[in-house]
Amino acid sequence: MNRHFLRFKDLPPAEISPLLYRAIELKSGAESRALEGMSVALLFEKPSLRTKLSFWIGAEKLGAKPVYFSPEEVGLGKREPVSDVAKVLASMADMAVVRTFAQSTLDEFGEISEVPVINALTDEEHPCQALADVMTMLEIRGYLDEVRVAFIGDGNNVATSLAYAVAGSGGTFVVASPMDYELPYGTRYDAAEYTSGSVTMASVIQMRDPVEATRHADFVYTDVWTSMGQEAETQQRLRDFQGYQVNPELMEYAKPQARFMHDMPAHPGEEVSEDMLSHPSSVVYQQAENRMWAQMALMEKIVES
Repeated sequence: MNRHFLRFKDLPPAEISPLLYRAIELKSGAESRALEGMSVALLFEKPSLRTKLSFWIGAEKLGAKPVYFSPEEVGLGKREPVSDVAKVLASMADMAVVRTFAQSTLDEFGEISEVPVINALTDEEHPCQALADVMTMLEIRGYLDEVRVAFIGDGNNVATSLAYAVAGSGGTFVVASPMDYELPYGTRYDAAEYTSGSVTMASVIQMRDPVEATRHADFVYTDVWTSMGQEAETQQRLRDFQGYQVNPELMEYAKPQARFMHDMPAHPGEEVSEDMLSHPSSVVYQQAENRMWAQMALMEKIVES
């Protein structure tokens, strides 16, 4: 595996399942002090609950000392050049977990950094979320190959990383989005190629109709219609995404034992109905907890590679 985890495809497909099984072992009580005596710097330019909590506690469980920098403290490329921050951090800390806006900022940070860098979210990808998601699927189904995941809504950073994770695990990822909000064609093409080294677009499918996307799905997933940084588009997005809400009626088109997933925070009444987070099919809190275990397995793998 690459010493950095900037995009989901930095993890080769063959290494996905072993990492997930290791995460399940850690969750089941296996102990690891792989980061004993190390320092993990958390640089966050976007607010967070699950990401900060899971990395902080996960690093501590592995024996590390987490050090947190809030959005006001760093200002990558604003208060200080990205290169300066990366160099200073690498001179004192052993790992950087960066949550920022532009993927290019993270890429620049990774090019300069002499210590491992993990993507804790950019506008382009959210790979650690995808790791927790496929871990949750594995716990529930016991396998990942041939799993069918329907993603309803914006073809955003969460959808992008999940496309790689599901396709790379041998499943099928189906996205239903309004016009102009599709998963980019380049992402679909690249995720399909990542799966097998050759392009087979059958593993990543884009369509318009949420009902058709949900048919025969093992998991139905959605994310907010308006992400951080898109607040000015809220009213337009509320109009454009009408008909793309995940609710109990839509779940009826999935398989009988299908599970509902959401990376959270959610906006009940928008992308989900008011009752979906507590719906019998919902596994959103299991997903949230699995952020910590999946990231622990990732950090362990990076330092031991």
